[in-house]
Amino acid sequence: MGTPCHFALFELKPEFQLDLDQLATRYRELARSVHPDRFADAPEREQRLALERSASLNEAYQTLKSPPKRARYLLAMNGNEVPLEVTVHDPDFLLQQMHLREELEDLQDEADLAGVATFKRQLKVAQDELNDSFAACWNDAAQREHAERLMRRMQFLDKLSHEVRQLEERLDD
Repeated sequence: MGTPCHFALFELKPEFQLDLDQLATRYRELARSVHPDRFADAPEREQRLALERSASLNEAYQTLKSPPKRARYLLAMNGNEVPLEVTVHDPDFLLQQMHLREELEDLQDEADLAGVATFKRQLKVAQDELNDSFAACWNDAAQREHAERLMRRMQFLDKLSHEVRQLEERLDD
């Protein structure tokens, strides 16, 4: 593996709980140092390297600032490459997903902005709880399957959260 670990790039310990302000500050510092404009007069090879470093830095930042992506990355670092698309054998969660989707569709049909705000708050609480659960178990080999299940739930709630923001924007117009 030639590229440094995302955490090492930002001089952070590989942990799930991160100080996102510290991450953002470090990202801005690093981004300035590798910005391609700083290499405009440099030889072509250096320009290309700067562009690659800038792209790697952006990818690392996007991965670490997103809890589901950070969770997936941590699991992969521990030697468990988790397939992106996978059948979830988690009947309780599948039922919860269906209820959340139906609730969101109802809010959309009723154009209920206040309801959307409430839904968004409840979603945030559920995301925080999942994040805490994942943080508690991701590094324990005996709980690997549980950690992967939590990471998949995080991905679903993250996607749902994105859809909620889109709905809010449409209802605000």
